[in-house]
Amino acid sequence: MRPALPFDPSGIRLDPARGLAAQLYQALRERILDGRLGARSRLPASRDLAAALGVSRNTVVRAYEQLYAEGYIEGRTGDGTYVAERVQPPVKPVAEDGQVPESAALARLQRHHLAPPPVGAPRAFRVGVPAFDLFPFDTWARLQARFWRNPPADCLGYGDAAGEWRLRELIAAYLRSARGLHCDAAQIIVTSGAQQAIALCAQVLLTAGDSVAIENPGYRAAGHAFATAGAQLHGVAVDADGFCTEQLQALPACRLAYVTPSHQYPTGVTLSLPRRLALLEWAERCGGWIVEDDYDGEYRYSGTPLMPLAALDRQGRVLYVGTFCKIAFPALRLGYLVVPPALAEAFARRRALDVRHSEVGTQRVMADFIADGHFQRHVRRMRRAARSRRDALLRGWPTVPGCAPLPLVEAGLHLCVRVESRQREQELIAQARQVGVEINALSDYWLPESSAAVDQRAGLVLGFAAVPEARIAEALKALRKAWNLGAS
Repeated sequence: MRPALPFDPSGIRLDPARGLAAQLYQALRERILDGRLGARSRLPASRDLAAALGVSRNTVVRAYEQLYAEGYIEGRTGDGTYVAERVQPPVKPVAEDGQVPESAALARLQRHHLAPPPVGAPRAFRVGVPAFDLFPFDTWARLQARFWRNPPADCLGYGDAAGEWRLRELIAAYLRSARGLHCDAAQIIVTSGAQQAIALCAQVLLTAGDSVAIENPGYRAAGHAFATAGAQLHGVAVDADGFCTEQLQALPACRLAYVTPSHQYPTGVTLSLPRRLALLEWAERCGGWIVEDDYDGEYRYSGTPLMPLAALDRQGRVLYVGTFCKIAFPALRLGYLVVPPALAEAFARRRALDVRHSEVGTQRVMADFIADGHFQRHVRRMRRAARSRRDALLRGWPTVPGCAPLPLVEAGLHLCVRVESRQREQELIAQARQVGVEINALSDYWLPESSAAVDQRAGLVLGFAAVPEARIAEALKALRKAWNLGAS
């Protein structure tokens, strides 16, 4: 007669075609974790359990040994084997609807996250994409091969969280000469694109509950970064002169303002000089911060690129965000942040906690790309190409019922045209999608709780730099047909 066992093993099914000891270990572990074998429960002797399951004693011994090694069971001298103390995971509280309650951070992330990017090769009129078909990949490959053929030993370990010093020096020199922004390498933080720079500003400068003023309509991804840090978002209207700074007076506790002054995203307007000075005066008076996102500031089609807002800052209140992704290609994931000197160490420390440091090889190759003069030549080439592609769109755009005329476009990589109603906006975009043309809805750039009427938010946002002029012409021909415009 078999001895009585401390628990019923009849539910354990072992497949002889697979490892028996591993299966038994897994079955016992599951019973311990879900509470069927509670803490201090006695386990059968290995011989007895082997007989009950019809396996060899060695199979049970190996399963027990693995459970011993991982701390699930313990032996008591002369008294057998027992489930160890406190091995069951803590029971999470369950809400009335049966769902495990989320943390505040997870709840914010449910509301504030990025949509998946468009898939496939660029097509007209994808927003946010430069003419990366013109990037000198052969030059880049040669510089990269030269670096990795014999990489210096000092760059194969852990790097500086703020970025490679030589690249930071070259970025600072470029900003001084090309943008009129006087800064030094110690103020530069190399980032994984502009989005990480914005997220860093949120993490370092804000605490949960702080108020942040953002352009409305505006770059929603920036708003998501501030919101997931716990900030309260307040939309500020954008008119022909840009960010309406007078609305900050209604936000006495505002901690930070996020702006795209050189070329507002998505409306395309430029922040006027009086508004720039008013914004700086607000930051100095209230101790607020300004995050200036200069994502496509190199693209100016009349005169030289505008001097950044940060170049007017005399009190160290502006943090300047720049990126190589709009000059090279988005997949490069290389940007930078210029911070006031007093904040440089704090930003480097915070970034080290997230990613330790950026990939060193790409930084060193970019430094060579700049130092050898390739970057400056490529900027000029990209500016000429974007102007030519802009002209192709402006020249071929048809008269569209329900749409305002196209605006004057003096900067950037996109334009925005207003539409009479949201219904008309959605109709035009759906018809364009059917013929393979990408157009963004201006209504998607507004905060959900915006006070603006639904129809006032309607418009079309078109990127014009992603594809060559011939493909722009093909897309415009397809749109005329989709929108039933004939040959107009």
